[in-house]
Amino acid sequence: MKIIVTGCRGQLGTELIKQLRLGYSELGPIPEKLMHATVIGVDMAELDISCYKAVDDFIRRHKPDVIINCAAFTNVDGCETNKDAAFKVNAIGPRNLAQAAAKTGARLVHVSTDYVFSGRENGGIPQDECEMPGPISAYGTTKLMGERYVQQFCHRHFIVRTAWLYSYYGKNFVKTIVNAGKKYGKLEVVNDQLGNPTNAVDLAHEILQLCVTHEYGLYHCTGNGVCSWYDFASEIIRLSGVEATVAPCTSAEYKSKHPESADRPHWSALDNRMLRCTVGDEVRPWQEALACFFEHWDGDNGMKDE
Repeated sequence: MKIIVTGCRGQLGTELIKQLRLGYSELGPIPEKLMHATVIGVDMAELDISCYKAVDDFIRRHKPDVIINCAAFTNVDGCETNKDAAFKVNAIGPRNLAQAAAKTGARLVHVSTDYVFSGRENGGIPQDECEMPGPISAYGTTKLMGERYVQQFCHRHFIVRTAWLYSYYGKNFVKTIVNAGKKYGKLEVVNDQLGNPTNAVDLAHEILQLCVTHEYGLYHCTGNGVCSWYDFASEIIRLSGVEATVAPCTSAEYKSKHPESADRPHWSALDNRMLRCTVGDEVRPWQEALACFFEHWDGDNGMKDE
């Protein structure tokens, strides 16, 4: 089997390629069909997914069985100030991959986001795949357009929405909080935005379980359990052993200090219903996955046992 991973140097792309190389993750083995797969990792330097001809030529030449699209413009504030660039990567890129996948018969896994939702609390019930999206930021809007292009142009697709992603590799909220705690000793984090912290190990594991099936469709895949960014940061500081305090603040208070920041959904908790009803939801509770992260993380060097 041949697999192309776009955005291969990002958090999720790096984790996917590692699991494909090792044949297992912290959650268990990868599917037998993926053992000894030929894996082609590409990032912006190797393939600009926003260029239709480049994508078409690349996919025709390599003829993959599966394309996993991890490439995205994920800087939420940056998307507001550079909307065309965000649209090219988050919407046109998936369109190009979907059209190329359809021509060659490849399965396409497209990674999306909780930011496609408005943040309306809906009685405190996590949102499943039936919930209607309504993004409030350029990031969410362009990612939703990418989803629609994938649905329109490639019927052999898996759209996988995730949230609050962190990993051993690259920049993320966990590392930011640890470093800020060391530097300042006192942090303020919003306590009125709620969602699901997600370990990239779990997300990659589920994607690899899905991509060898015919269970096509729209999926949510996040850490199980709901918390606020303040709760998440507090647990990060506790597990890290960093001597720092975390104080809660409101989104309005944060916005007054950072008026240039994009609006974030207040309630973006997702429910992995489609996983439960198809291949099974093996994603860990967010506290368990975060504790495992700190057991294995070796600071800026990645994992202790690599």
